[in-house]
Amino acid sequence: FSSRRRHTRWNCDWSSDVCSSDLGPLGAKRARVQAGWAKTETEKGAYRWDWLDEIVSDMVAQGVRPWLQTSYGNPTYEGGGGTGLGDGIPKSPEALAAWDAWVQALVRRYKDRVTEWEVWNEPDLGGAVPPEDYAGLFIRTAQIIRREQPDAYIDALALAGNTTYAERFLRCLQQQDKLHLVSAITIHGYPQNPDNLGNIDKLRSIVARFSASIDVRQGETGAPSAPATVGALAGHSWTELTQAKWDLRRMLAHLGRDVPFSLFSIVDMHYKGRMNGINSKGLLRTNPDKTVAGPKPAYSAVQNVTAIFDNSVERVPDYPCTASVTNKMAFYAYRKKSSGSQILTMWFNGNVPHDSNATTPVTLTLPAGKFSEPVYADLRTGLVSAIPGANVSNDGGAVVFRDIPVYDSPVLIAEKSAIPIVPIDASE
Repeated sequence: FSSRRRHTRWNCDWSSDVCSSDLGPLGAKRARVQAGWAKTETEKGAYRWDWLDEIVSDMVAQGVRPWLQTSYGNPTYEGGGGTGLGDGIPKSPEALAAWDAWVQALVRRYKDRVTEWEVWNEPDLGGAVPPEDYAGLFIRTAQIIRREQPDAYIDALALAGNTTYAERFLRCLQQQDKLHLVSAITIHGYPQNPDNLGNIDKLRSIVARFSASIDVRQGETGAPSAPATVGALAGHSWTELTQAKWDLRRMLAHLGRDVPFSLFSIVDMHYKGRMNGINSKGLLRTNPDKTVAGPKPAYSAVQNVTAIFDNSVERVPDYPCTASVTNKMAFYAYRKKSSGSQILTMWFNGNVPHDSNATTPVTLTLPAGKFSEPVYADLRTGLVSAIPGANVSNDGGAVVFRDIPVYDSPVLIAEKSAIPIVPIDASE
């Protein structure tokens, strides 16, 4: 995989012996890992780094940059906060002093391999952490990180979705002249329709009122592969097919809006306690003993995206296109930086992905189209085929493609040289 790939960012929660061999081949270049204060410091003042050392070293060896999140609390200390979603943050003087010491030790240990840090996870969930309290924890944490690593990239909030919470947080930092500590605000999103980026737009608008230098990133998003009983998007009849479609559309909707994103997650998660059950958003299936059973269709679909959309490609804004259908359709254009060769993505985006793969023939008129050897590709299956000459014409300088099969999963029209193509061995 190319070291230039940057657009996909993986949200992972695993030990390296579970899915290590499946991470590198995805082509993603970053992955989020929860650093786990309570898991590291089970006895006051004694840190056990072996589990995290193994993960970080393995990721780096595979060319994947770890993105470490400082969370959650630690019940070893009275007032140390909880260990899961919606739990409180450290509050007592003893716990906060221990938090500071752990953050400092964490950054010192991994700053030669980690440059991006995220402070806590979804503090807006459950109402246990007011934004003013989170702002205090963020400031003290970010200051420690910057002291140890001045050029660190620091993500704030990992927001579950409450943009009002983000506004109050930013106001607190503004009042204390601490906005410079924030590199980006991450927000999580799990809409039924993966093309819905409404919360991203809302957050961008809020952030712009406070700072022109703070990025907005999608920090966690993904779909289950089976009817879900726990986690986001529960209550819908998901399948491995609709998961693959949802993930593809979600990735390319963000890419088409220049929003960096993280896809949750690489492997199914087995929860205990109040969230007892399996969160099947993984690209890899798991067995009852939590070992990896194998890749789902979404795994290879994601590989198809990372194989094409790397740093050698740039988006072409305002690329004109007229389609012959009334269906609501997403359409984004890209080009290779080196050659200008074009890559066009399209799919029907009006509804939640469904289990039918029936396509509709679409005629596309492209005034800016430039193709010498166009091909058609389905990102879900990875199959690529030449577009017959009879289906391509020139109309007053515009390129016209006729009878292009489009459905509710992303397909491409691309110059053949712009995408990697591996011939199928008919003997296999």
